[in-house]
Amino acid sequence: MDNQRTQTLRVLHSYPHRLGMSRICTIAWHEIDSVAATGANMLVMAGDSVRPFTRENIKVTKTLTLGKRIPPYRILGTRRMCILHDWLVAKRLPKLRDKIDIIHAWPLGARRTMQAAKKLGIPVALERCNAHTKFAYESVRKECERIGVQLPVGHEHAYDKKILNLEEEEYNAADGILCPSKFVIKTFMDEGFAPDKMHPFFYGVDEKKFYPVAQNNRNDSEGLTMIYVGVCAVRKGLHLALDAWLNSTASKTGKFLVVGGFIPSYQEKLHDLLAHPSVEVLGHRENVPELMRKSDIFVLPSIEEGFGLVCTEAMASGCVPLVSDACTDLCQHMKNSLVHSVGDTAAISEHITRLDQDRSLLHSLRDQGLADTPSLTWEAAGHAIVRAYRDIILRNAHKLRASQK
Repeated sequence: MDNQRTQTLRVLHSYPHRLGMSRICTIAWHEIDSVAATGANMLVMAGDSVRPFTRENIKVTKTLTLGKRIPPYRILGTRRMCILHDWLVAKRLPKLRDKIDIIHAWPLGARRTMQAAKKLGIPVALERCNAHTKFAYESVRKECERIGVQLPVGHEHAYDKKILNLEEEEYNAADGILCPSKFVIKTFMDEGFAPDKMHPFFYGVDEKKFYPVAQNNRNDSEGLTMIYVGVCAVRKGLHLALDAWLNSTASKTGKFLVVGGFIPSYQEKLHDLLAHPSVEVLGHRENVPELMRKSDIFVLPSIEEGFGLVCTEAMASGCVPLVSDACTDLCQHMKNSLVHSVGDTAAISEHITRLDQDRSLLHSLRDQGLADTPSLTWEAAGHAIVRAYRDIILRNAHKLRASQK
């Protein structure tokens, strides 16, 4: 055990998408960089990579790129490209058998890789960005039906039996599943997965982008500014936030900034709420850190989530999170955030009103969030991921020994 903890870790990170692009592709880039920062040697196989690394212990191979051509994800479809990437990684594994200790794989691009790794005795950690797929489909479906919104054909949260079957195969084949929150772990355990197969980690904050302004720049006599950042979709609960805002005292003197792109049917459904004078729909914006620094509170009432990275980014910016208990364990009620049960609009409204009327509580939560930020950075996240790797490697070794008796 101690020897394993001190050896230099050798990781193959298999990422089927375009590393360094927006959203999860940026998160994957930071994951690789932060694990390398712990001293691990990183062999990265990515469909494409658009953001270079500066660390010498990161080597990148692009599996789906021919010369300078951009891989045809839009033409062939993401699912086909993930399958092709998976096949290419699996084909190369035998030559890497003695060069890696663990494989970090991603959903929809891991089945063949896992099959090859199993034959070679290499453990695989499968990252799960969101809740179990079955739970995600069902919870979003129920909420769409409740509010009368239809998801567009092909939407990532519209039920797809082929994707569900593939991802469930991957879940079962993985030696360990990387889960970014207790909420995610629970959705897997509810489907019968053993607790020791779930390995917690978290996504870090880029403190170079997300940092606060001085508190004395804020005027307590002015109305509150609340901000929502993310895809404006049913699963993120923006409709709940709007209802709660308009039923709070803050809507009389404050403003609610809505940042992100909409599903058309959802925007149409929310038209009247979005038209309220206190609500400003900003669309997609590149200056999110600046907007967070200028805001007092951040709201994310997700009904299904993996890890709401925007929650801790807001916290690091000096913006107090008001979030559902599906978002992240790092938001702690009455310590650095106000947390409500999924779907509890009355609680969200009460939380907004409370902070509108009690600025000392607002400042207290803000200060504690900023104090917690050093433990939420990508540097800290890298160590959490490495601990998960080590535990999966150890668990796999125990299983192999048991099977040989």
